[in-house]
Amino acid sequence: MASIHIDTPTTDGRTLRTTVRPSNDLARFFTGDPLEVTYDVDIESVPDSLLVVPALAQVCPVAWAAGADVYVDTVDATFVSALEDVQAAMLEMYDFLEGGDLYAREVVDTRVSSDDGDDENAESGLLFTGGVDSTCSYVRHREEEPTLISIRGWTITPDSSDDEQWNHLVDRVTDFATDRNLETAFVEANMLSFLDHPMLLAHYKRYVDGGWYSSVGHGLGLLGLCAPLAAARGMTDLYMAATHWEGIDLEWGSHPDIDDNVRWDGTRCHHDAYDLTRQERLDVLAAYAESDAPDLALQTCNDRMDGNCGVCEKCYRTAVGLRLAGLEPTEHGYPFTDDRYHDLRQGLEGGRWILGQDERYMWADIRDRVRKTEPKTAAERAFFAWLESASLSEIVDNSGSPLRHRVLRAGARNAPDPVYTTLYPAWSAAKASYQRLLTRR
Repeated sequence: MASIHIDTPTTDGRTLRTTVRPSNDLARFFTGDPLEVTYDVDIESVPDSLLVVPALAQVCPVAWAAGADVYVDTVDATFVSALEDVQAAMLEMYDFLEGGDLYAREVVDTRVSSDDGDDENAESGLLFTGGVDSTCSYVRHREEEPTLISIRGWTITPDSSDDEQWNHLVDRVTDFATDRNLETAFVEANMLSFLDHPMLLAHYKRYVDGGWYSSVGHGLGLLGLCAPLAAARGMTDLYMAATHWEGIDLEWGSHPDIDDNVRWDGTRCHHDAYDLTRQERLDVLAAYAESDAPDLALQTCNDRMDGNCGVCEKCYRTAVGLRLAGLEPTEHGYPFTDDRYHDLRQGLEGGRWILGQDERYMWADIRDRVRKTEPKTAAERAFFAWLESASLSEIVDNSGSPLRHRVLRAGARNAPDPVYTTLYPAWSAAKASYQRLLTRR
């Protein structure tokens, strides 16, 4: 029977380490490294029942994809209930997931803080990058003065080669927080080198529009990483900004049905601003810039963290969105002028960037606003006219990943298990000593 055993986590001041032992048939999806998460606050006093949450949050979607059982020694009762709800939501969302059972020796009512939200030391937290979505969520919740939480390990890897990128992000978020008298929290994790992400992609890419973590794992995964931090700092509410919005029929790892169900003792998580399209979020930022932050700078670039390159698809998309919201892109971090419209059109028509259904919805949102907007220049008028008649589906279809990448994924997916399976010590924990908590659906 496919199974994954999560050992009791260990802590060393601010660093959490958790060893995971999959059965041989699942070993290909793990690199053999322990999950390591480093916080900027001491977590020694956080109970084991919450310290196991980060590992469970990474492991469970993998287990549910393979129909595997997960075993832990102790776990928070509230998080068990959350996993039940998240599993149900994911099985409804993804046809390829099989579900799985969770077993624990001990289920704990952790009681690390008051559940009524009246604790005088209570805080809220917001996962924050400085992009359109998370900055919009800050504006919507700025009266709460949320702690801005930035996580290293996904778009910025823990590798030393990414240190400069991480330092740029830390400096930028710190400056944003200092200007607004906010606290910050920085989390570093190896979740994508703990999981064998290329192998997960090889097996499941055919079912999802993006990568494994973006399409399946990141809502539960990123929020779960914050559990020890939230417990240590008394955060009662944790916000994750929405990427999509109502009406988008696209599987995505962060969704109201996932994020709004994530919780553990003392903390509830919230999928924020799902009621607004991306262009409407830019409208929120435009109003905020006019009333409070005329020099508001955004960071959305796919290629760098020390500013926006101005020529990647996301930079172009954001710059056009800013213009449609009534802002001049050059005043908010984007080197965009009228002559860039021609280059943008050429890039989209020529398949310069790899795009998915995600981007199709984003450009459709922009096109809806274009149809209501009077162009200000000849170049803008020409681009708007082209966009109104362009086939976004064809643009996305013509921008697929290189053939060699698809061949490599197919080869890895179909190779015999022994080629990729790492030999692990025999897992000998007696199943009878565990209490079944989640049942396969």
